[in-house]
Amino acid sequence: MADLFQELLGDRRSGSGGGKAHTNPVALEYLSTLASTPLSHIDGSEQQALAQSSHSLLLSLQSLSKRSHKSIISSAANHSHLRTALPILAASTNDLTNAIPKLDNEAVQFSATYHKSGDNEILNSRKRALLLSRNVERLVDVLDLPTLLSSAITTSSSSPAANYASALDLNSHIRRLHGLYADSPLVASVSAQADEAMQTMAKNLIASLRTPGLKLASALRTIGWLRRVVPDLDSTGAAGNGGGLGALFLVCRLSTLISMLAALEPLRDLAEQERNRQRRNPTGSAWSGGQQTERYLKRYIEIFREQSFAIVSMFRSIFPSPTNDTSSKLGDQDPLQPVPSALSTFPFHLIEMLMETLRAYLPTVKDQPSRDSLLTQVLYCAGSLGRLGGDFGILLATIDAGEEAEDEWVELVKRHRLMAGRLESIVGGKDKP
Repeated sequence: MADLFQELLGDRRSGSGGGKAHTNPVALEYLSTLASTPLSHIDGSEQQALAQSSHSLLLSLQSLSKRSHKSIISSAANHSHLRTALPILAASTNDLTNAIPKLDNEAVQFSATYHKSGDNEILNSRKRALLLSRNVERLVDVLDLPTLLSSAITTSSSSPAANYASALDLNSHIRRLHGLYADSPLVASVSAQADEAMQTMAKNLIASLRTPGLKLASALRTIGWLRRVVPDLDSTGAAGNGGGLGALFLVCRLSTLISMLAALEPLRDLAEQERNRQRRNPTGSAWSGGQQTERYLKRYIEIFREQSFAIVSMFRSIFPSPTNDTSSKLGDQDPLQPVPSALSTFPFHLIEMLMETLRAYLPTVKDQPSRDSLLTQVLYCAGSLGRLGGDFGILLATIDAGEEAEDEWVELVKRHRLMAGRLESIVGGKDKP
C-alpha cells in the first residue's frame, strides 16, 4: 500500500516537474504508517498532528538558528571558499607527489655522503671537534703539566726535596705520554717545554753543588736528582765510578774552592806588594818582613785543607769505587771500560795549585817561627789528604826557600814525624783492650 502511494505521488510530481522521482525513506515510512491508520483517525486527528509536528519543527529550526547562526554563517562562508581551496590543494598535492622522488634521492645522497663509515672532510672535522669537546678537561690537564713542572722547580727553595721529587715525577709522566703519543704535536710541544724546565732544574742543581757549605746529605740528594735529570752523564749509575757526573761534581767543588780563595784577593795584594818590595830591596834583613804574606798563606792553606779534604772524601762517599765483579761486568760490555775515575788526577791539580802558591810566596816569609808554622800547617794538610791517598809532603822539598831554610825544613819534618808517631802510638794504645 505504501508503495502504491509512493508511486502515485511520484507520478504526480514527475508529471508536474518533469523529473524522475526519487524514493524517500522518510516519506515511505510515513506512507506505511498512514496506510495502516484507520480512516476515521486520518480524518480526525492526522491533520492536527501534522500541524503540531510542523510547528514543533519550526520552533526547533528557530532555536537552532538562534543558537548556531554564527557557526552556520561561518560554515557557509567556508563552504563558498572550497571552490578555490580544493583546486589549490590538488595542485599542492600534485607538486608534493612530484617532489617526493627528488627528496628521496637527496636523502639517499646525504646518507651516502655523511655515513659514519665514509671518508668526508667535514664529517671528520666534526668528529674531531666532538672528540676535543669530550676530552677538553684532559687536554687542559696535559697543557698544565709544563706550568706545574716549572712551579715545582722555581719554588724548590722552600722544600727542595719534595718539590724536586714532584718535578721528576711530572717529567717522567710527560716522557711516558711522549712515548705513547709520539706523533701528537700537542704532546711534542709539552715535552719540549718540559725539557726546557728540566734544563733549568739541572742548572739549579749544578748551582747547588757550588754552595760553599755543601753537606754530604745534600750532595747525595743532588747527585741522585742529577742522575735522573741528566742520565747520560752517568750511564753506569751508582755502581760506576761517577763518569761525567763525578767530573761535574769535582768541577763544581773546584769552582767553589777557587771562589773562596779569590775572596783572599785583598790579602794576596798585600803579599804581592811585600814580595815586590823585597825584590827591589834584597839587602834587607834576612829574618824580617813577610807578615802580610804569612797572613795570606795561613788563610790560604786553611781554606785549602778544609775544602780539599771535604771534596775528596765527599766524592768517595758519593761515588764509591766499583767492586771487582762490577768492573768485570763493565769490561765485558765494552773493552774500553771502565773509564778511570775523575778523582784519579784531581788531587794532582789541587796539589799543584797549592805548590804554585807556596813557591811564589813562601820565600817572602823571612821569620823562622812564622815559616815553621806555615810548613807545619802544610804538613798537616798533606797528612789529611794522605789519609785519602793524596800525600804530597815530599813535594815540599822542591820549594826554593833559601839555603838556610833547607836545614830548617829537615828539622821541621823530623819533629813532625816524631809527633805523628807519638800520636799514633797513643791512639793505638787506647784502641787495644
